[in-house]
Amino acid sequence: MPEFDWRAAHSGSGRIEQGRIDAGSAEQAVLALQARGLVPVAVQPVGTAAPKPKSAALKPRAVAAGRDRPPARGPRQGRAVSRSDVLDITHELALMLRAGLPLAYALRVLLDMNHKPSVHALLGQVLDDVKGGAALSRALARHGALFNAFYVSMVRAGEAGGQLAVALERLAEHMARMAALRESVVSALTYPVILLGVAVLSLVGMLGFVVPQFEKLFADMGDAVPLPTRFVLALSHHARDWGWLWAPALLLIGVAGVAWLRTPAGRLRWQAMLVRLPLLGRLVHGFQLAVFARTLGTLVGSGVPLLGALDIALATVTSAPVREPLSGMRVPMKSGSRLAQAMADTGQFEPLAVNLVRVGEETGKLGPMLLELAVLTDQRVETGLKRVLALLEPALIVVLGVLVAGIIVSILLGILSINDLAV
Repeated sequence: MPEFDWRAAHSGSGRIEQGRIDAGSAEQAVLALQARGLVPVAVQPVGTAAPKPKSAALKPRAVAAGRDRPPARGPRQGRAVSRSDVLDITHELALMLRAGLPLAYALRVLLDMNHKPSVHALLGQVLDDVKGGAALSRALARHGALFNAFYVSMVRAGEAGGQLAVALERLAEHMARMAALRESVVSALTYPVILLGVAVLSLVGMLGFVVPQFEKLFADMGDAVPLPTRFVLALSHHARDWGWLWAPALLLIGVAGVAWLRTPAGRLRWQAMLVRLPLLGRLVHGFQLAVFARTLGTLVGSGVPLLGALDIALATVTSAPVREPLSGMRVPMKSGSRLAQAMADTGQFEPLAVNLVRVGEETGKLGPMLLELAVLTDQRVETGLKRVLALLEPALIVVLGVLVAGIIVSILLGILSINDLAV
């Protein structure tokens, strides 16, 4: 029978414990721990990554007593709170709420488990707000840099529908999916970035060191030097004379570009340009629609009125060129139009998406159908992104080959011209 390493909080004292259990599956292990009066925090097969040592599993501590806690610090002191920290908090809080722990008690358990100063300070502030009577969504909204509008809206929807644990579980799934997507993108971009670096170094080496070696051969030819050769020689001169200015100039252009993107007009122009790109534009558009559908589906499934859910879902769409057409759904829906018809009128959704929503409205399962639409759209975005990255690698190889071949051919043309003059 498989063995599982577990970490759990005692439902009575809140003490964090860990151990190993035999069970047929992870679900059976969770049920067995709950039968012992424990609230599972992490259950993993033996041989996989062990429960995170940052928690108090290595040294049981009484939560209620709160003794030997590190002093509270601001979330920005030390190492900043990362996306993985937010994902861990979301997942573990969902598990504890699902097991029946009160919100304040679950936050106190998390506070004792996390010894990273920035996470500890963040959880302390959230716990103080909750104990002061604030809703969890309002406490999280104070930390907008860590919990964006989508996150807060999902939590608010869970609170409004009495399904906070479910909302947090969906949030954790969404964040885990986005983290996996980011990791796949980084992995796929590693080789193209290395290839681009090699290309730049190759061009610099050829223009700065190789081409000047042939310059003496063409010194006495005058106008007889072929045009491609003269162009490469001029480019080599420019690289040697002004190359030291390229890096500062590129840095200055980058800083100016970032400052421009921070302005409303610059951000709008950039977003509009991204949406119009041949391949990347469809991916950006699809990602925004997936976020919209997931937010709307979660809110509707949690019992939030459709019009209110629509306003919150629109706020999570960060691309203005996508958000503006979707905003046109408000008027027809306030007039009594169905969601599927309002979506079709925007021209932003494919027929499959409209039909899924129409089926959801007719069967009374609008929330699940919107979530299914979000999953399908996410899969299409991931597939499209992998295709774009797969095309990027050979494209860089071709560009590098053309540039290097162009330099070599221009030098060969000059050498052949010398032979012609000699004849």
